Amino acid sequence: MRTRNLELIVGVFILAGLLALAVLAVRVSGLTPSSAGDTYSVHAYFDNVAGLTPKAKVTMSGVTIGQVTAIEFDKTRYSARVDMSINSKINTLPADSTASILTAGLLGEKYVGISVGGDDEVLAEGSEIYDTQSALVLEELIGRFLLNTVSKED
Repeated sequence: MRTRNLELIVGVFILAGLLALAVLAVRVSGLTPSSAGDTYSVHAYFDNVAGLTPKAKVTMSGVTIGQVTAIEFDKTRYSARVDMSINSKINTLPADSTASILTAGLLGEKYVGISVGGDDEVLAEGSEIYDTQSALVLEELIGRFLLNTVSKED
């Protein structure tokens, strides 16, 4: 009887661990159902999106206010168009706000950070954020550093 109770406890412990692992996998993959409610769409053009993916966060002052819905290459501008859905509660974003692609944490998760402008006009459905800052690519930074070091030695 004691062996059976021990086996039952171990089985429950393993099931709880597997359930926790499954929940963690779903959260990390971004497959959690979004309960954002009403949103409006805005877009921005970036020269380099380097690792930004759909469903990435859109934040302002460190608070998530939306998510990236699509990333496409624009043939006429030769740049990447990033479509974002913003929570409709955030309906007073000035039209001259800035969108930057930033990196979170050590794993390098990319997200869009919005800095507030000072314009009286606000972003509405279908608006474009004109002032953008592309992703910082580590390889380019290292290359610039090495080229700068080499040119100083000559």
